[in-house]
Amino acid sequence: MDKFKVGLQYWIPQHALTRLVGKLASAKAGGLTTAIIRWFIKQYKVNMSEALHSDPKHFKTFNEFFVRELKEGARPIAEGETVIVHPADACVSQFGPINDGKLIQAKGHDFSAQELLGGDESLANEFSEGEFATLYLSPRDYHRVHMPCDGVLRQMIYVPGDLFSVNPLTAENVPNLFARNERVVCIFDTEFGPVAQVLVGATIVGSIELIWAGTVTPPTGNTVYRWDYPAEGDKAVVLKKGEEMGRFKLGSTVINLFAKGQITFDGSMQLSETTVMGTPYAHRKDEA
Repeated sequence: MDKFKVGLQYWIPQHALTRLVGKLASAKAGGLTTAIIRWFIKQYKVNMSEALHSDPKHFKTFNEFFVRELKEGARPIAEGETVIVHPADACVSQFGPINDGKLIQAKGHDFSAQELLGGDESLANEFSEGEFATLYLSPRDYHRVHMPCDGVLRQMIYVPGDLFSVNPLTAENVPNLFARNERVVCIFDTEFGPVAQVLVGATIVGSIELIWAGTVTPPTGNTVYRWDYPAEGDKAVVLKKGEEMGRFKLGSTVINLFAKGQITFDGSMQLSETTVMGTPYAHRKDEA
């Protein structure tokens, strides 16, 4: 059955299905929308007590529900200039060193940092022998993505690609998964050196939205798009630790890359452990 589930993903029209689901998720269908949201909450055991609006009737579309806000104070941000915090509620898929430009995807599979970052060798070299972490957001999770530390946006890269599921089963069976799926790469300059925050698309992920760019939907095709941002001035994008930077309309994966010698992961980091946005993720290496 697992082989069938994985094999089917090679044959389904991934982009057409995703566009269709995206349209349905953004539709205002009144009572039907509310019924679907209620089913989803029950099916995936979504904790609505921490949501700013807990009544399913509040949400006009499924997407509004999916990117729901949390109550103020629901995710306290760990203090300390040497502390990096988790960017999302998720599950730790993999983490560890970037060896010879490779990141571990799953047992028996790795992928290239250069490919992940859109093919830019000089950019990949900034993270050579550094650290990485892959965080999987399940359907029940809070789907806004936040800053792990203070940062100034240097570059945004849109990389077109496939839309395989990014669940653990697929990660274990589809080679090069995260470097072949559609993704948006965000490069920040921080007190911890350069930090990459990569938002990876997946089957039925309606869209990836960023606070400075809105929904990222370049024209279809195989072109990699890059946008450079100034470090200062009115057009600079400066974000604080814990501040929202983007969101998934239907779930996916966040991958972080850190430069060599900059950070040590927090002792709580373990494979398959649940992460909570705002809790300690890593520390400055000389302070860990």
